[in-house]
Amino acid sequence: MKEYNILTINPGSTSTKVAVFKNRELLLELTLRHCTEELSKFASVIDQFSFRKDIIVNAVKEAGIELNSLDVIIGRGGLVKSIPSGVYEINEALKADLLRCDRGEHASNLGGLIADDIAKSIGVKAYIADPVVVDEMCDVAKVTGIKGIQRRSIFHALNQKAISRQYAEEIGREYEDLNLIVAHMGGGVSVGAHYKGQVVDVNDALNGDGPFSPERAGSLPAGQLVELCFSGKYTQPEINKLLCGQGGFLSLINTTDSRDLTNLIGQGDEYAKLILDSFSYNVCKSIGAMFVVLKGSVDAIILTGGVANNPLVCKYITSMVSYLAPVILKPGENELEALAFNALSVLEGKVEPKIYI
Repeated sequence: MKEYNILTINPGSTSTKVAVFKNRELLLELTLRHCTEELSKFASVIDQFSFRKDIIVNAVKEAGIELNSLDVIIGRGGLVKSIPSGVYEINEALKADLLRCDRGEHASNLGGLIADDIAKSIGVKAYIADPVVVDEMCDVAKVTGIKGIQRRSIFHALNQKAISRQYAEEIGREYEDLNLIVAHMGGGVSVGAHYKGQVVDVNDALNGDGPFSPERAGSLPAGQLVELCFSGKYTQPEINKLLCGQGGFLSLINTTDSRDLTNLIGQGDEYAKLILDSFSYNVCKSIGAMFVVLKGSVDAIILTGGVANNPLVCKYITSMVSYLAPVILKPGENELEALAFNALSVLEGKVEPKIYI
């Protein structure tokens, strides 16, 4: 079997995660943290490009890995146009949309840009895979009660797809033959209905839809939100921050870490218990909705993301939904591994990369 060295890049709001794999073997994994003072120098996320790229290059070299030893580089996809699931070779059209940030400004937009720049410097290909804007939703799921407003597919596509394929492989089935409900519980929460390899319905995990999360508000009573918007207390950017970044656990109990709530509950804090139970309850409601979308034919319910490491959350959800289908725990985000395995599938000729237009 031929061996390939794969560099994966996953930029987040305050850190950049990178890893090097030899085929499926992890050789190096780093979390490069960026303090507020460093990032405050930049007017926009895109302006952080050179700063983050240089840190990645230097860190990989310091770890003893020569850039010229790499066979491919793959970055986390950003907020580009809605596209089908798959691996995309980075081209000028993709880079232009990552730079424009028409769908929103997010650190993940840097993933493809940095991957492409490093790849060009050593003469190899660069890709993204299953960005958050993967859209396989059925038309009936997109309609809302106000003309001009559509529900959008923005979710943890990379991890949801990778975890689903991993589960299918473990049970000796094809992902395309299964019906799954996948609840990704991280900084945001997305709950997707996977019908025969297609995510036919999912909440917009970025823009105020679905369960609240450690830092996002989730669905809100529309009337009260309108009142808040016109109260004069907040600017539009501040409202946007409440919806994504300063909502959820952070707004309710001043932390973004479910472990803090678990510790408070252990000390007898009833309010912390209410918040964690309510979080779990809302995830359960979304799982129930997706059970209906799949017409009750569900092979498994998969809990994934960082919060799936929390035993209180998983116990609560399992107690409420296990009668619908087996509940499978796949904690963590596994995004670097997912990126690497997507790149490997291209290098081994198992997958044909798609063209972004």
